[in-house]
Amino acid sequence: MEDVNQSVTSDFHLVGIFSHSGSCHLLFSLMAAMFIMALLGNTVLLFLICIDSRLHTPMYFLLSQLSLFDVGFPLVTIPKMSANFLQVEGSISFGGCATQIFCLTLMGVAEGILLAFMSYDRYVAVCHPLRYPVLMRRQVCLLMVGCSWMAGVLNASIQTSITLHFPYCASHTVDHFFCEVPALLKLSCSDTSAYELALSISGVLILLLPLSLIATSYGHVLRAVVRMRSENARHKAFTTCSSHITVVGLFYGAAVFMYMVPGAYHSPQQDNVVSLFYSLVTPMLNPLIYSLRNREVRMALFKVIGGAGLRPKW
Repeated sequence: MEDVNQSVTSDFHLVGIFSHSGSCHLLFSLMAAMFIMALLGNTVLLFLICIDSRLHTPMYFLLSQLSLFDVGFPLVTIPKMSANFLQVEGSISFGGCATQIFCLTLMGVAEGILLAFMSYDRYVAVCHPLRYPVLMRRQVCLLMVGCSWMAGVLNASIQTSITLHFPYCASHTVDHFFCEVPALLKLSCSDTSAYELALSISGVLILLLPLSLIATSYGHVLRAVVRMRSENARHKAFTTCSSHITVVGLFYGAAVFMYMVPGAYHSPQQDNVVSLFYSLVTPMLNPLIYSLRNREVRMALFKVIGGAGLRPKW
């Protein structure tokens, strides 16, 4: 009980990604610029989806939820990391650590499931276009989003409560730039092997089930696209789906490395880079991928710019 109380009342010390780099100020400036771009890009995308009636479709409704997650990931991690760098310290309270674990686990699981639902949306749109208004009606979209959030909340509640229940009576130095379950379990002074095994198994299920749906959906989509006779229809379907496949690859690539590759095969420095990738780089790239490759988003953006008297010359 004394050990548990000590872990509850003590702060953790985050090592930070800058401690492994010689060019700290350059890296900090780069990450600050990426943070602003991620927030600005996703906020603009959310704004466009809300105000433009042409984007009031199931695909863009699901995309708006993805943008919410892409706003949340950097907001939970980057401000605290920046504050620690500027103040030359890396402390985080027990409550702050619990908040980071809960929010990141919630958004990670919810986004993985949401991407699977987005692939199903593209499957219905390409393979069953006449039934699309029925299969992807408003109630179904709300159910998809609700299931994503509920699965995230349930998983985050379980993982956060179990992880922080372990006593941390030895070192409180987390070799990571934010609180994440694998990094925190290394500090526990009790046996966490059974929980780590359960965590790995659940991680495989949480990753593989959505990935299976995504692979199946896009297998059918690819076959349908190849059979299309209209060049214009084939190009539109390929452009829309390739954007989503790119986002899926970015997100799941980092997730598979972190939660399916055994910890013995990657170092804390590699964990920092991969975590930075899915918490900052991917949220920055997602709005660019969708805006550059989707004609509807570009048209909505030009409409807003034109309405503000800033219509581009080209």
